[in-house]
Amino acid sequence: MDLTNRRWVDRAALDCACPERLAGLALTGFHVAGSLAGLSAPTVAIVGTRAPSDGGRALARRLGQELGAAGVCVISGLALGIDAAAHEGALAVGARTIGVLGGGHDHFFPPRNRELAARMVTAGGAVVSPYAPDEPARPYQFLARNGIVAALADVVVVVEAAARSGALNTASWAADRGVPVLAVPGDVDRPKVAGCLALIRDGATLARSSADVFEALGIAAPARADVGPPDGPPDSPDVCAILAALTEGECDLETLVGTLGRTPGSLARVLLELEVSGRVVCRANGYALTGPL
Repeated sequence: MDLTNRRWVDRAALDCACPERLAGLALTGFHVAGSLAGLSAPTVAIVGTRAPSDGGRALARRLGQELGAAGVCVISGLALGIDAAAHEGALAVGARTIGVLGGGHDHFFPPRNRELAARMVTAGGAVVSPYAPDEPARPYQFLARNGIVAALADVVVVVEAAARSGALNTASWAADRGVPVLAVPGDVDRPKVAGCLALIRDGATLARSSADVFEALGIAAPARADVGPPDGPPDSPDVCAILAALTEGECDLETLVGTLGRTPGSLARVLLELEVSGRVVCRANGYALTGPL
């Protein structure tokens, strides 16, 4: 799957499928390549400098790998450096990871990470953008992107950040929303960790390893989340109808509308809920069940 296979998910559908995650953001919706099912799991944003040390890059990758192996969805901004290393770590264990762009999909930035983004989508994750596909990436848009990264996260971890950096902007967004912020410490004379040390001074939790992140998440022992339907009330008639239709095979939204006689908007919202819960996956040619009913 590549980044040209996208769909628009409006704010109402996002709020229905992911209650509270985006509260307070002036956001009309996302252009989505891939699946948002990772948002049903615990989520951790891993952010930091675009020019990390070898040690910082290795730590970000290890955090992404260990969190992903435990069923956590890694969120980041698909930038060079720490962001890319975190996404790569999650992919190394076959975990879902979600990247948020600062421009449209067709003006992918940075170009060097486009292949990484395509692998994220293929692995069951997503690349999302609030901007139209043909919208270029502009500097001020990355600040808004950082707010979305923070909003999608249950915990934000900063790995190597200078005194002035986008990672600190993400941490600020998180703190304003009450999202726990962790920072990796380092030598006091290294400019690339000055931002992390400032965060710790100002109250961020010190992060030495993934164990500290799991503690912040409230996860006692790493374990993969069950991707089956959660316990709860019986499925709604629309859910039952969609699942029954998909037992016949992969089906796109237009065909489902004609088969079930529902409106596109109502079906899109239910499909997104099923996708986030892990029961349905969005593929290049339509929606499909992830397993037997």
